[in-house]
Amino acid sequence: MSVVEVKNLKKYFRVHKKEPGLIGSVKSLVSRRYEEVKAVDDISFNIEEGELVGFIGPNGAGKTTTLKCLSGLLYPTAGFISVLGFLPHQRKPEFLRQISLVMGQKNQLWWDLPPLETFQLNKEIYEIPEEKYKETLNELVALLEVEDILKVQVRKLSLGQRMKCELIAALLHSPKVLFLDEPTIGLDVVAQKKMRDFIKEYNRRYKATIFLTSHYMGDVKELCRRVLIIDKGRLVFDGQLSEITQKYTDHKLISVILAQEVEEKTLKSLGEIKEFSFPKLVYFVKREEVSKIAAKVLENLPVADLNIEEPPIEDIIRELFTGKNYA
Repeated sequence: MSVVEVKNLKKYFRVHKKEPGLIGSVKSLVSRRYEEVKAVDDISFNIEEGELVGFIGPNGAGKTTTLKCLSGLLYPTAGFISVLGFLPHQRKPEFLRQISLVMGQKNQLWWDLPPLETFQLNKEIYEIPEEKYKETLNELVALLEVEDILKVQVRKLSLGQRMKCELIAALLHSPKVLFLDEPTIGLDVVAQKKMRDFIKEYNRRYKATIFLTSHYMGDVKELCRRVLIIDKGRLVFDGQLSEITQKYTDHKLISVILAQEVEEKTLKSLGEIKEFSFPKLVYFVKREEVSKIAAKVLENLPVADLNIEEPPIEDIIRELFTGKNYA
């Protein structure tokens, strides 16, 4: 049975369009022009229990709107959504006790109070028994290594420390489904790594179902085997991350380390050069020609090392969104 079930979900907004300047303002008082924006346009997918799924797309693609529909913050224009057997928009207490939504750009911690005060408040809101609260809190605090900041005012914490405490506040009631919207936004590389490690461990330890949006491909590559790609409200890919390379690229990279310098003319005669800075040379090669080009390189160049690689997933996603090649 699917934990999250989405069928033909649509969420449209009616947006007022105003001409600039004073004249535009006066006109809008008499006659307003509206435009329909299709934030989410007929998408369908299922997520099974314990899955950690990446949800990616460019700005304005519909990621956050989808998450808000799944968590019950927005009422869908059309379609069907079921999360844990509940209709999210009904916002039933039994449903809310089993989910959590963490948005990297929003916070629930009280700015002038230490995190521990917010944790206590959430304990009462979710009616968590004292013993269970202490057990869960101690476990999360240990996992995120924040023992020494629990009694420090939130305003005095770094962004990374605040995000860790935001996660604790969201997880105290042990949700079965966790919606994460840009959980590592604004964090440095060290804090990002720690956050990813925690999410991975939490998913493994509690078999929680996690739906993650992120602009950082590092998050997606490290955490998610399955990804959904959305663009302009439409779902354009649903499958294993590894399949994206096969589906959307028709080339590979031959990376060469040269033992000695070679004239650029000779290098260009062997294939299309993607990058060259001695001693590193990278050829951009059609998949069906990889063996032939690799043999020519080994035969004609002083090769110290050679690797045949798939293009970086970041490049594929960037090309996908700019070229709109949805085969």
